[in-house]
Amino acid sequence: MVGFCVIVAVIICGAYQQTAYADTAAEIDREVDVALDKLYSHQPAAKALAAEAKGILVFPGIVKGGLIIGGQYGEGALRVKGKTAGYYNSVAASYGLQAGIQKFGYALFFMSDSALSYLDKSDGWEIGVGPSIVVVDEGIAKSLTTTTAKSDIYAFFFDQKGLMAGIGLQGTKITKLNKY
Repeated sequence: MVGFCVIVAVIICGAYQQTAYADTAAEIDREVDVALDKLYSHQPAAKALAAEAKGILVFPGIVKGGLIIGGQYGEGALRVKGKTAGYYNSVAASYGLQAGIQKFGYALFFMSDSALSYLDKSDGWEIGVGPSIVVVDEGIAKSLTTTTAKSDIYAFFFDQKGLMAGIGLQGTKITKLNKY
């Protein structure tokens, strides 16, 4: 049964791999520009945080799929002072009661120099280990301002498409890429 689930998860993720994988740095940069425009237009709090952030790591097209065993993948860019400072991938695996396929984007706003430097100091950064992250939903976003933003990193999710339902344990790892 577990072998069957692994095969199904690979097929599901493979079906959308082309949309989650960008070939060139220029393509990633274009997708990040579009993603940030969408995020800022729907979440004014994100735009306000961007002015204060030390860096913004944007993954415009994460693809997630699974049936008991799942996975997700996407590539993005780190923006520092409005310019790309590096390219990264986001990879996760999960196990639990889950089924479906989904595409979404997310952006991490690094609010301190120490949080931003941790990204490059770590040999692949596992979310949940290191600086604290606050996931910003619509409720938090309404009251979040640059004055009340006191955490190291804020995460905004956007552009969700598809259906992924279930409960599971998940570990996401972000690793620097060599893109040109």
